[in-house]
Amino acid sequence: MSARTTTPWPLVALFTAGYLAAYLLPTTVGRLDAGLPLSATQAGAIGSVLLLSSASAGFLLASRVDRFGPRRLARAGLLLAIAGYATAALSTALPLVVAGAVVGGFGSGTATTVAATGIAGRRDPHRVTTMGLLGVSALAGALYLTIPHLGPAHGVPLAAIAVTALLVLPLTGRLPARSAATRTVRPAGPLPYRRSGALLAAAMLFWSLAQNSLWGVSGRIGLTQAGLGEVTVGAVFAVALGAGLLGVVCAGVLGPRLGGALPIGLGTVLIAGCIALSAAASDLTSFATGEIAWNTLYPVVLSYVIGLAASMDRRGRWAVLVGSASSLGTACGPLTGSLLSARAGYPAMGLVLAAGLLLVTVPMTLVARRPRRSQVVQIPVVEIPLAEIPVVDIPVPETAAVESAAGQVTGADVAGLADLLAESPSAEDPFARPPVVKIPVAGNPLDAVPAPREAYGTAGPRHAGATTAASAAEGV
Repeated sequence: MSARTTTPWPLVALFTAGYLAAYLLPTTVGRLDAGLPLSATQAGAIGSVLLLSSASAGFLLASRVDRFGPRRLARAGLLLAIAGYATAALSTALPLVVAGAVVGGFGSGTATTVAATGIAGRRDPHRVTTMGLLGVSALAGALYLTIPHLGPAHGVPLAAIAVTALLVLPLTGRLPARSAATRTVRPAGPLPYRRSGALLAAAMLFWSLAQNSLWGVSGRIGLTQAGLGEVTVGAVFAVALGAGLLGVVCAGVLGPRLGGALPIGLGTVLIAGCIALSAAASDLTSFATGEIAWNTLYPVVLSYVIGLAASMDRRGRWAVLVGSASSLGTACGPLTGSLLSARAGYPAMGLVLAAGLLLVTVPMTLVARRPRRSQVVQIPVVEIPLAEIPVVDIPVPETAAVESAAGQVTGADVAGLADLLAESPSAEDPFARPPVVKIPVAGNPLDAVPAPREAYGTAGPRHAGATTAASAAEGV
């Protein structure tokens, strides 16, 4: 299978483990409200603190994945997630629950940062993002069907996140110890498309804020306003996430064929209508319709936004920063939704959130429509060490120069020179430098015999003909 079509499963698994906390937010907040002496606003605040810690990890580590290495950073993030969520799940003391949520959220954000950086370096980041959204949607849907049957304890969804991180931990061994960026010869350079990236990050903050303001209180809407039971609400969420799987599959099939502006712009407008419908739900039909339609569109638009951010910087910095801004909006969502619903009611909250989404649609669509120059792909330079060839100095004994009558070297010196060269290391080692032998010649025949004036005749055929004529004269 070619590298173009190979799915990086460790990155997909890491993406799933990092995003799972946000996907389980409604049941997490609902369980905290029901299982601990907390009000709805206080439970939403704990959910916001968890996601805020996750977002802070992205901001802090966006440009440091190359320095620490993906494998080491992913393992550290997963270990923090395991320790933090397990502590929050097993404890009923409020300080330990909050501390565990903060530590676990930072671990989730670290795993998401490594996954986003790795996905941005792939040839088709939208396809890998789609696979990650498929994984987290499928797992969250299965958990929404399972958690209601595991008892009313507040720590069940938190324990599920910890177990997921534990299962993904062995896969980090297949991540590179150092990213490709550290092995390439290229300057760090400023962020490309700074205005577009900053605009997209700011828009994604409010986009995610609106989404998760509703998502954080969706469980309470179903339980209190629509009058449904926890099992029914969990089933609706599972079906909604299953519909989200279908939407993600469609987005993966379409890929970049639709561009980025149409899915992001039109999808956000439709999501605004779904939020208003779901917030005003008063029975099973309206609640299920709004939640299912909304969760079908949400991951589709999210996959295109993440792919857009990844295409703006091959080193993954914009992907991490935009994802962190999205996590920041996600973090503020539960608290914002709790405050709006407590003061204005769920239907009014839905209208406010829908209006905010319509406003942020404009800058997101403009960024998606802006053409971008293709970036130069850096090719790793591999240094091959060459063994240094030793230089051996060979002492050469002085030989007596025998001068013949013509002032030339006799055969005795030539025989001695042949024996000396045969004993040198160059005879056995072809790479050894042969010795330089100077043969003294008595006298200087070049100075003693002046060149005749006729030797400087014209070169070429005339000179050759003169030489032949002279030879013929000597023969006569």
